[in-house]
Amino acid sequence: MKKIIGWSLLIYLVYVLAMFWYLFYGADTSIPSALKGTAADPATFLNAKELMLSEEYSKIRNLLFFVNLPYDWLLYFFILVLGFSMKFSTWSKAISKLSLVQTAIYLFYLSLLVEALSYPLKWISYTLSKNYQITTQAFSGWMKDLVIGFWVDYAIMFLIVSVLFMLIRKSGKRWWFYAWLCSVPFSLFLMFFQPVVIDPLYNDFYPLKDKELETKILALASKAEIPAEHVYEVNMSEKTNALNAYVTGIGSNSRIVLWDTTLERLNDEEILFIMAHEMGHYVMKHIYVGIAGYLLMTLIGLFIIHKLLTYIVNRWGRLFKIDKISDLSMLPLFLLLVSVLSFTASPVENAVSRHQERAADTYAMELTHEQDAAIRTFQELTKAGLSQVNPPYLVKLLRYGHPTMLERITYLETYDQEEQK
Repeated sequence: MKKIIGWSLLIYLVYVLAMFWYLFYGADTSIPSALKGTAADPATFLNAKELMLSEEYSKIRNLLFFVNLPYDWLLYFFILVLGFSMKFSTWSKAISKLSLVQTAIYLFYLSLLVEALSYPLKWISYTLSKNYQITTQAFSGWMKDLVIGFWVDYAIMFLIVSVLFMLIRKSGKRWWFYAWLCSVPFSLFLMFFQPVVIDPLYNDFYPLKDKELETKILALASKAEIPAEHVYEVNMSEKTNALNAYVTGIGSNSRIVLWDTTLERLNDEEILFIMAHEMGHYVMKHIYVGIAGYLLMTLIGLFIIHKLLTYIVNRWGRLFKIDKISDLSMLPLFLLLVSVLSFTASPVENAVSRHQERAADTYAMELTHEQDAAIRTFQELTKAGLSQVNPPYLVKLLRYGHPTMLERITYLETYDQEEQK
């Protein structure tokens, strides 16, 4: 046991040092010489201090991402091999004979432990963002969101875990397929109700206040032949200085959301370009394509997890203190495999997302023909979020669901030329 824990920690430490070297010294984030002096060159729209801060902040934030991911894996691994999961299961069974009550108690113990051990990295991330003036949220507000997030995640996980273990116990080797069948309506249910039930727990949403801007957006929506009654703004200024807009929900609950920071920092032409971009997602049905892709990946992932769980429990069940996969104590191993497989699939998911974002940029240009406003928009997004214009390759591969700012601005600058070819 000591050797296993020791080697795990050593491998993690070597990995962290390797990522530190790569992000701070090994990766080339400079602007290609051919693009220097163009609108994509951050030196043309950021001052010297902003350039320095954007590089510093991005490097540290990326390091935290790469440190946090395997840290979560280590947590689940140690919870298993040190016997915490088995103890939680034993305690829950001693309190009640009802399986639902046992699941609720076990999951509370597990969630509380994981949250406590994950808290330091979350606090470091919050403090970093606060120090670089990206986050404006007070510590009390941040803690409130953390507590809300804990209970929301707990409630969702309770439903998932209860159904999952019921299927494992009753369906034998086909549990993974039935679990996937259950995930289809559940995923659609969450996506439908998230904008009106979950999101308002964290922020206040309301119809766009600027009626003159609303008229312009409605005219743009009419031009795009899509409904626009679902345009909302959200009060993010009390939490962040960053800018954003997004599409969320499905069916009658689908909506386009603008952060109030975006409304404050950008002019009407720039906001209309963002609106046209989000309308592009709507018109091209990217949300539904994303749902279909997610469900396909879930089906494949559950099948792989089924095979891996059977193999691991049969071969290393004693090490992980798991007798059979129907035991509640198996849950950390299941979550570990889900996390690893999600990470493995992230390059493909990000590549698809970047393709959709490029298509939405193109749609926005075709709808607005505001090339200068589009370029200024991405420059302002870079400045507000202290983003790296040209991030390291691994960061782009594993973190970026959008093209880099270098790619987006360069594309917009050459858009007219590409249209003439």
